[in-house]
Amino acid sequence: MSALMSEPSFQQMTRVFTRIGLLSFGGPAGQIALMHKELVDDRDWISEDRFLQALNFCHLLPGPEAQQLATYIGWRLHGVRGGLVGGGLFVLPGALVMLGLSILYVQAAHLGWFAALFLGIKAAVLALVAQALLRIGGRALKSPLQILLAILSFAALFLFALPFPLVVLGAGLIGMAVAAFAPHWLRLKTLAPPPPTQSRRSLLAATLATIALWAAIWAAPMLLLALLLGPDHSLFAIGAFFSKLGVVTFGGAYAVLAYMAQEAVQAHHWLSAGEMADGLGLAETTPGPLIMVTQFVGFLGAYRAPAPFSPMLAGILGAAVTTWTTFAPSFLGIFACAPWIERLSHARRLQGGLAAITAAVVGVIANLSVWFALHLLFRRVVTVEAGPLRPQLPDPLSLDPLALALTLLAFFLLFRTRLGVAGTLALCAGAALLAHLFL
Repeated sequence: MSALMSEPSFQQMTRVFTRIGLLSFGGPAGQIALMHKELVDDRDWISEDRFLQALNFCHLLPGPEAQQLATYIGWRLHGVRGGLVGGGLFVLPGALVMLGLSILYVQAAHLGWFAALFLGIKAAVLALVAQALLRIGGRALKSPLQILLAILSFAALFLFALPFPLVVLGAGLIGMAVAAFAPHWLRLKTLAPPPPTQSRRSLLAATLATIALWAAIWAAPMLLLALLLGPDHSLFAIGAFFSKLGVVTFGGAYAVLAYMAQEAVQAHHWLSAGEMADGLGLAETTPGPLIMVTQFVGFLGAYRAPAPFSPMLAGILGAAVTTWTTFAPSFLGIFACAPWIERLSHARRLQGGLAAITAAVVGVIANLSVWFALHLLFRRVVTVEAGPLRPQLPDPLSLDPLALALTLLAFFLLFRTRLGVAGTLALCAGAALLAHLFL
């Protein structure tokens, strides 16, 4: 059976990927399921084996795996232009919707009813993060070592406030080392030898050329910002941060949020912890990658330091810079590495690194869950410093009863009913609005 069962025209592919981009709600799991239905089940454009192989490969790369998968399949179908269409249309609808919602947010955030609405959304988001934790934990933690890595990553972030990239790098190195002498500790499967491919030299030359080209494309807006506005301008700082984020975002959007909260909220002060939760709630309601929440952060960061632009124009530019620097690395990774997919899918050490990173991400998401819960349920949260320990702890007397009630409602709706994400978000937002109006 061939990898490509039937070959669509470029126009056919564009129409289908437009449909996928408009309907890709529900986070990466739902988006990957939609692509599988549209591209494998309904149209036979790519084989089941190739689809799964590509998905595993995308997990090895930083960035949103669902968008990378769309880019890879587009590349398989119609080369570079197909990859640009597949990955671009996966992002564009959500980016436009998110920009509109960000503009609405800054215009109405001071209104009481709007704040109440988002209190309900944040309660739903906490339940969604907890659900993601359980799902990913169930898939990723298959051995005692993986459980230990999850616990250690949580402790490193929550207790010691270590940087997210350091935690991911450490887990990856441990996994690669373990894979070399005790792969059973990570439950790695025995792999067949790699199939024959083109010569390593020619493949390497093409890869280096692709990296050079896309690195230049990725860096061009940052160079322009540095020349026109200087390296101290907020837009350059936003672009630099999300450029760095684009190459360390292993583990999906929920893992990235922990690092973003650590830097954007606590270090750069672009937005508050509550606003970060608001942004995630908005991202949950839009099509496309959940990591589109980065656009919301970039919009607010630039909106609040706009000179020499108006706040609104600065916010739009911040959103554009953020989107570019977040997603351009995904195109670079796919176009440079996709020809190596057969070779790398058989690399045991890379498998081990990925398995360990996936386990560590469970701890990262657990830390994110605690972080959201503290800032949602309590009006006052302080950082306690005791030697190397730097945990954030709440003031018990600052507990918000309404936030607690909405959170319990969100957990009930998401875990005990069949409402799903959209229904939970809508009912929690409605309940919060009613509480604001009548209590």
